[in-house]
Amino acid sequence: MRLPIDPQADIARRAWVTCPACDDARHCAPCADRRTCGEHWRYLIANNGPVLHLQCPGCTHTWSLDTRPARPV
Repeated sequence: MRLPIDPQADIARRAWVTCPACDDARHCAPCADRRTCGEHWRYLIANNGPVLHLQCPGCTHTWSLDTRPARPV
């Protein structure tokens, strides 16, 4: 079992995006409204430009997220 890197992460090291593994914020009203939620934040491990490297403190899943807008095909 992996432990969260920093379960008490500073607000500057948090991100509010959906965890692709557990989707724990699925029924959360603030998350659905894209507001800051004190419970469903993700730890921002690092970023390389628009690519964020994140960890979910709930399920400890780590992943990368490219935040650039999708290009039209």
